Order: sequence, then structure tokens, then C-alpha cells
Amino acid sequence: MIKLLDILQEAKESFEDFAVTRGKGAAKIAENAEEKGGLALLTWHHFKVKAPYYKKAAEGKFDKEEAKKEFDQTLKKISLGMTQTEFQREVGRLEVLGELLIREK
Repeated sequence: MIKLLDILQEAKESFEDFAVTRGKGAAKIAENAEEKGGLALLTWHHFKVKAPYYKKAAEGKFDKEEAKKEFDQTLKKISLGMTQTEFQREVGRLEVLGELLIREK
């Protein structure tokens, strides 16, 4: 019989594994964009900002309440008055926070 603690541990590991996998994918995309240079650097900014969030989640240090607050703050910051670089950075931040919060539900 499966114990509740085992189920909770499995879910935690699954979330952490998700963060590791997504982090590796984002790192690879950022690396490729940096090598390409030019306009691809906008993609680098979008994916590079995600690394610390995935790392934190992979280490089991994801604070759902803190992430919700940051998500809301980031959403409010995004505007058409931003530079392309600022926009890509903030949309990347919004995206990683959103996907981790949705996954953690």
C-alpha cells in the first residue's frame, strides 16, 4: 500500500525533475542564441533569466507565495515602453514563474 508521505515525496521529486529538465532546455537555448549573436541575443535574454528560477526549484527551494507575488509584480512591469531587451527579460521571468506555479498546483 502506498503511503501518503511516499506520494508527497514522489510529487516533490517530480516537480524538481521538471525544473531540472526545463532548466537544461532553457540553458541550451540560451547557449545557442549567445553563440549565434545578433538578434538572437534577444532570445538569450529571454532564456538566461530563467536559470536561477529553475535552479531554485530543482533544489527544492521554490516558494510558491513568493513566486506568486513576483509573478504579479512582473506582469505589472511589462509595457510597450520597454526596450526589446527589457521586454524579453521580463517576459522570460513571467513565463518561468507561471510555468513553475502551474506545475506546482
